[in-house]
Amino acid sequence: MSRAIERRLPLIVVSPLFAVSLFFVYGFIAWTIWISFTKSGVMPVYDFHGLAQYERLWATPRWYVALKNLFVFSGLFIAISMGLGILLAILLGALNGYALTKWRFRGADIVFALMLFGAFIPFQVVLLPMARTLGQLGLAGTVPGLILVHTVYGLAFTTLFFRNFFIGVSDGIVNAAKVDGAGFFGIFFRIVLPMSLPAIVVTVIWQFTQIWNDFLFGVAFTVGDSNPVTVALNNVVNTSTGVKEYNVDMAAAIIAGLPTLLVYVVAGAYFVRGLSAGAVKG
Repeated sequence: MSRAIERRLPLIVVSPLFAVSLFFVYGFIAWTIWISFTKSGVMPVYDFHGLAQYERLWATPRWYVALKNLFVFSGLFIAISMGLGILLAILLGALNGYALTKWRFRGADIVFALMLFGAFIPFQVVLLPMARTLGQLGLAGTVPGLILVHTVYGLAFTTLFFRNFFIGVSDGIVNAAKVDGAGFFGIFFRIVLPMSLPAIVVTVIWQFTQIWNDFLFGVAFTVGDSNPVTVALNNVVNTSTGVKEYNVDMAAAIIAGLPTLLVYVVAGAYFVRGLSAGAVKG
């Protein structure tokens, strides 16, 4: 193989894959936005109606009620559930990662492997047992019940993030603190946790995205006004009579997807930095 071809080989390999990704990600997003500004139909057409579809979402009673539930009630739900869910995930995941790396015990690797394995079990498998458990706890169909679900099933990934970060933290810092008389929680809250800002950022972004985009747990474990955004959006899309108004559905989808797009634009760079922060030991 000539040197010229070898130099261009990465570009040759990456270009087709990048083109496919560009179409299926950004192309479909552009498609959705385009349709939300045109007349009703699945295929994009050059017949722009401006913000007419977005105005109809508020002017038509059924859309207004659905969107009010989407952002008034669901907005309160999201603020409460995501705030508590993220805080709990950060605290518990950080404690797990800290204990598995800086206070190692016999079988720590097995415990971590079993915990991580739980992240790859399809959530459909646990719906019925979880629903029964929430019923026994008196949390069925409530926001606290959904907070518990998101915290438990987000714990595996948050533990992974913090464990990978804490591996890169020098053991000498922890050992010196032990010599000075600091205990398990003292070292954690005063030394280790303040150092783990990159991992905290990753966890916040991850949990926010997972909770906001969740549909399965939301539709299974909430009812009425406690429905999260994805369930309310599904109700909006499936509430129609006569001709299917795809443009209005697309407008609702764009509105519901704006928060995650905003998080990506604002904090995407911090997410990448946080993931790579524990990649180099030192």
